[in-house]
Amino acid sequence: MAGFRSLARQVRDPRCDLALRRYSLRKCLERFAPYGHRATWDHLCSRAGFGPEDRSPDPARLVAALEELEEARAVWLDYEVEFARRRRKEKHDGLRRPGSVDDWHRLTWGGFGVAWCDDPRVHPSEPLAEVLRRLIAALERAPGSACPVCGGERLEWRHGLDHEPSSGPVCTDCGILVPRPVLTPQALAGARRARLLVSA
Repeated sequence: MAGFRSLARQVRDPRCDLALRRYSLRKCLERFAPYGHRATWDHLCSRAGFGPEDRSPDPARLVAALEELEEARAVWLDYEVEFARRRRKEKHDGLRRPGSVDDWHRLTWGGFGVAWCDDPRVHPSEPLAEVLRRLIAALERAPGSACPVCGGERLEWRHGLDHEPSSGPVCTDCGILVPRPVLTPQALAGARRARLLVSA
């Protein structure tokens, strides 16, 4: 099974058939897809300027999409290195029980679904790397009351998400499943109340 870097080389290789280059970009999303596979693909296509169903996109646009994905992956890999370093230090210092951020991180190891978007057409419009930087910054500070990506305060608790956890606070502005550790108990309670008002 090809890794992310070898797939990225195929996307860039002008000697490869255009269909293979597009396919290789899609396969990259099996290795790293912050919004989930379908939403990340939709995001990359819209930012690079080709349609999700376009079978013969401009190769330069494929490479532009890949470059955005690679930049975001670099941000996430740096975070994971720092996360692992911190956990080693905590264990060395006798802190064996992981916190809520650690529990969340365990579900997103490798970067898949870090900012899960259940609806593949509703996702942040900013570059992926910027979205991840905002999310990481929120994980490293005290919990707040708004979406760490777009600042929206309209959070709604949703069930039956195609993700783990399968329920949680979703930002109705940018569509991400907001990690619970970045929200205060009051914000989480407000998201649950918003769900009850919608379903009433």
